[in-house]
Amino acid sequence: MSDYDHDGPIEIALVGDITDNEPELTEKLLQVPPGGTCTLYFDSPGGSPYTAMSLTSLMVLRGVKATGIVTGECSSAALWPFAACQRRLVTAYSVLLFHPMKWQSEEHVQITEAAEWARHFEKLETDMDQLLAELFGVSSDVIARWVRPGRYVSGPELAEAGLAEIIPFTSLQIDAKNGAAGRKRPITAR
Repeated sequence: MSDYDHDGPIEIALVGDITDNEPELTEKLLQVPPGGTCTLYFDSPGGSPYTAMSLTSLMVLRGVKATGIVTGECSSAALWPFAACQRRLVTAYSVLLFHPMKWQSEEHVQITEAAEWARHFEKLETDMDQLLAELFGVSSDVIARWVRPGRYVSGPELAEAGLAEIIPFTSLQIDAKNGAAGRKRPITAR
């Protein structure tokens, strides 16, 4: 069960490295009933692409209707769960880093294994960039322009591209009845 009882959607914070928090995040996503709703709050520099795929797969396969809100940063691997949200909200101060996948190994590997990792990562990067475009509902060209060489995209830029709604910072409030971000006035783009 949930850590606390309340009416409305389950609220989940994706804060910090998603890889370090994967067990807790997975458990919380599994608390959302299939087809249910939740609110995800993002302030994450990212993490492992495999963790990103796992969390995103849980959301998509279970038909979770999530509202994603970038309260600070949503970068790198955190972009995939954010893109899987049906409703995406940002503030004028939100920042999202799109960049090519980075691979590192602290293991001692043979050259054949390193070559296989390079082949695998090239395909994984291509497939994940395509999936990110599909989740956001845009052309892969839009994502490619941000990924290479790597670009910080502001909340207003993301909203201008049609990938999120911008919430004026001064109008953020919690709607206690619905358990999600509410507004004092209509959302306006800047």
